[in-house]
Amino acid sequence: MSVRKKTALALAAVTLTTGLATGAGAATAAPASASASASASASGQRAAVECGVRADGKLWCGNRVGAKGYEHRTYRSGVRGSLTSSFSWFVCWGPGDNHAGGNNIWYWTLLDNGQWGNVPAVDVHTPSDPWGNLRQC
Repeated sequence: MSVRKKTALALAAVTLTTGLATGAGAATAAPASASASASASASGQRAAVECGVRADGKLWCGNRVGAKGYEHRTYRSGVRGSLTSSFSWFVCWGPGDNHAGGNNIWYWTLLDNGQWGNVPAVDVHTPSDPWGNLRQC
C-alpha cells in the first residue's frame, strides 16, 4: 500500500471517528484538527477530508488532477476526457485492466468535459478499492 493511501486511510479513520463522535457521517465530518485541514492541500488530497458514499449513492472523493477517463475499463480504449478538478463524484465501479494501483478496479464518472468515462482506481484517492458501499456496474 502506498504512503499516500496509508495517509489517506489514517486521516479518513480520524475523520470517521470525529464524525461518529459528533453524530455526523464520514461524508460530512469536519477535519479533526487544523493540521488535518492543512494536510488537505490543493494538490488533490481532499480525500483526507472526505472520501465516501453520500446519501445520493455517489462516491465523492479526491482524485489526481488530469486523470483520464476511458471509454472502457482498459487503457487500450479511447480517452473520453479527463478530470481537471481535484475532487469528483463517481456513480459505480467495475473490474477492468490491472493498473499501477495494484488492482483492477475502475470508477465510472461524468468527466469535466461532459463525457462519461472509466477512471482507474489508482487515480482516485480511496483508502482501498472498491471503496465503501458504492454499487458495482
